[in-house]
Amino acid sequence: MAEKLSPETARIMAERFGKDTLIALATVSDGEPQVRTVNGYYEDGAFYVLTYALSGKMLQLEKHPRAAVCGEWFTGHGLPENLGYILDERNAEIFAKLREVFAGWYGNGHIVESDRNNVILKIRLTDGVLFAHGIRYDIDFT
Repeated sequence: MAEKLSPETARIMAERFGKDTLIALATVSDGEPQVRTVNGYYEDGAFYVLTYALSGKMLQLEKHPRAAVCGEWFTGHGLPENLGYILDERNAEIFAKLREVFAGWYGNGHIVESDRNNVILKIRLTDGVLFAHGIRYDIDFT
């Protein structure tokens, strides 16, 4: 049985994923699983990804609003939310963090700030399994 996110598991999640981290993001298309690697940042029970609104992953998440993530000895499920255009004033606080976190590649042409299809994907975790120091943690993020 999963337990609520504890201070210990919250600390481990922040240490592992509170920076630019490659994670696998899984979606569903026509009943088939689809997976790709994305740059993710974890904060307060959610992963954040900078992406393109018209990408396959975003179109798939619109049709089937469930996602799975995996990386660094963590697997989890979550509810996706398109927070919209990266420069929207509602996104100012999280975007400032993401721009800093992803500074190593942000300016390489992947993100074009003038293109309103550059959006923030938030994946609010619902549950997950975390392994750390030989211990398995079943986490209920709700």
